[in-house]
Amino acid sequence: YKPLLTSTAAAFYFDCLHNYSNIWTFEKCRFQISKKLLFLFNVFFDVNQSGEIDVKDFELAIERVCQLRGWAKGTPKNQETHSVMLEIWEGLRSKADKDNDGQVSVEEWCNMWDAYAKDPSTVMDWQNKYMNFMFDLEDASNDGGIDASEFALVCSSYGLEKKECELAFKKMARGQDEVSREQFASLWEEYFSSEDPCAPGNFIFGKTSF
Repeated sequence: YKPLLTSTAAAFYFDCLHNYSNIWTFEKCRFQISKKLLFLFNVFFDVNQSGEIDVKDFELAIERVCQLRGWAKGTPKNQETHSVMLEIWEGLRSKADKDNDGQVSVEEWCNMWDAYAKDPSTVMDWQNKYMNFMFDLEDASNDGGIDASEFALVCSSYGLEKKECELAFKKMARGQDEVSREQFASLWEEYFSSEDPCAPGNFIFGKTSF
């Protein structure tokens, strides 16, 4: 009888299998984050569905937000929304638009967030502005917390089903009636960096599955 594999060959074979499994697990985890990034790109940023993000998308988003909140042209909230959103666009463009064509492609978008996922302490100013803008937009009562109805109203305005948004809030809030700004910031970081498909932060934009 002659063994099919010597002990050395067998050890090498199983080591290869282990390494392949680790690589596959890593790619699967990265795929989970990539799906979240593509969802955000397509639904919340590429408003005109052109396949790129540019200033026109932000202008449309401003119009949508002001209409949702009833902030008429010339009012302080309308002007503030214009100012903040265009600052966010300029920050995004300066960090992600590597070929300086005035647009952010899917590849540029994912590369930017990939760097953040590797080190969340490198958060950029525009990212913080966008996070706080979204919290303030959802906190319609201005009481320092977001409840399910406030959350669902904003997320569903981007084309998501209201019932799914309400379910997403339950998963995100983990049984609480409201989410504070501090909790929102923690969930936000989790959305962009967590590889866990069940992480509460995954639901911060109203989607329950990717």
